[in-house]
Amino acid sequence: MLEIDTAPAQAAAPTGGRRSYSERKQRTLEQAEQFADERAAWMSRHDFYYEEDWNYMRFLIPEGKRILDLGCGAGGLLDALRPKEGVGIDFSRTMIERAQQDYPRLTFARGDIEHLEDFPDLSGTFDVIVLSDTIGSLDDCLETLRSLHRYCAPHTRIIVSYPAWFWEPLLHIYAWIITGRSARPQNWLSSEDISNLFYLADFDVIKREWRMLSPLRLFGLGRLINRFIATLPLVRNLCLRNYVIARPRPKPLGELPSVSVVVPCRNERGNIEAAIRRTPAFSPNIEIIFVEGGSKDGTWDQIQEVIAANPQMAIRAFKQSGSGKGDAVRKGFAEATGDVLMILDADLTMPPEDLPKFYDALASGKGEFINGSRLVYPLEKDAMRFLNRCANYVFALAFTYLLNQRHTDTLCGTKVLLRRDYEAIIRNRAYFGEFDPFGDFDLLFGASKLNLKTAEVPIRYAAREYGETQISRFRHGWLLLRMVIFAFKKLKAF
Repeated sequence: MLEIDTAPAQAAAPTGGRRSYSERKQRTLEQAEQFADERAAWMSRHDFYYEEDWNYMRFLIPEGKRILDLGCGAGGLLDALRPKEGVGIDFSRTMIERAQQDYPRLTFARGDIEHLEDFPDLSGTFDVIVLSDTIGSLDDCLETLRSLHRYCAPHTRIIVSYPAWFWEPLLHIYAWIITGRSARPQNWLSSEDISNLFYLADFDVIKREWRMLSPLRLFGLGRLINRFIATLPLVRNLCLRNYVIARPRPKPLGELPSVSVVVPCRNERGNIEAAIRRTPAFSPNIEIIFVEGGSKDGTWDQIQEVIAANPQMAIRAFKQSGSGKGDAVRKGFAEATGDVLMILDADLTMPPEDLPKFYDALASGKGEFINGSRLVYPLEKDAMRFLNRCANYVFALAFTYLLNQRHTDTLCGTKVLLRRDYEAIIRNRAYFGEFDPFGDFDLLFGASKLNLKTAEVPIRYAAREYGETQISRFRHGWLLLRMVIFAFKKLKAF
């Protein structure tokens, strides 16, 4: 246990140099100490509730992270998250003693999380900071959130989980029936309230989620309700648990040293030279990687001619061993050497001249996963067929719901992210598997699972100047529907 003790030795008001608690927080501490002996029995009686909550927390937080759990109680959640290094802080002496006894590989400290400056041995930054059922006990939520910046790196994620405010009366009644005591005095905050606090504390909210309609097992029905009903639009607003995920407000990354632009191409001979000529020099070190997929029109030969004609440029080419754009993107990213990874479709319907906008969005910190959108500006004539446009609007709404971040277009070919984030997606790919023939959803779902901030760049979608579209509205429409079902199973009903 860290040698830190900023809390009073007894439940009574502290004396000497130690900080005193407000009357409200003192009552909370007294109840926590009284409840400590009953904690294990309470959790055993409500094991389904904690199982559902912790299951979603494990979904949000990959294993092997450095985690700071503020208001950790007896340490069960922190242990369940399987951290590489875990630090838990709570103001209850009994809770902390039990946590250290039960989970000796983790580090626990007793003290007031509203005064983290009193923790001299707590140093460095964390990958994840968790406040589970904690924010309700704070006297000053805003200042507590502001104090977290000293433990944040740009990649840090802060996760607040808390009961929905409108369940308060029922929870008070339930607590009285079960324990004979009134519930602890709490701040009852909505997810909007918490999001606003994050905003005021200079954090950027990434997404919100609502889970658990049934806190009871109900002979197996509770799990089915929480998987398939509780996460549905509108219904989810009635859920018991709210989750808000935020990051430190981004700062510009500065000039990013190198960029790899991956160009999947099949039967695009007439667009190869234009792709090179029209790509601006927006970074000091740009490489362009063509991944050719069994063309019949001499695309590969044209690529070789372009490489020979531009020896001053870093242009490389590979033939994919598999099939489909998704396979080509993975091949290109595997061969890329740049710090920034970009996709440019070889049909050039996304103008290469717009690539600097994507680069700027990433370098400025506005987003960690930059997605193009073809559906903001009016489309050029013949750029997209009417049925395709309608389907794209529908799928954009579906994926906005599934990913909990706004998406106006999921199938724009241009997507941009840092290499380090793509490598994290690769490490996490086993969760989804090799499922995506397009290449778009492997990145979209992977970025969502890692809680990356998405930013969209609107582009003016142009009509093809060479070749024919390789999209089949019905075959690919069916594949997109399968992607929706797949995403629901993996991101909502797991």
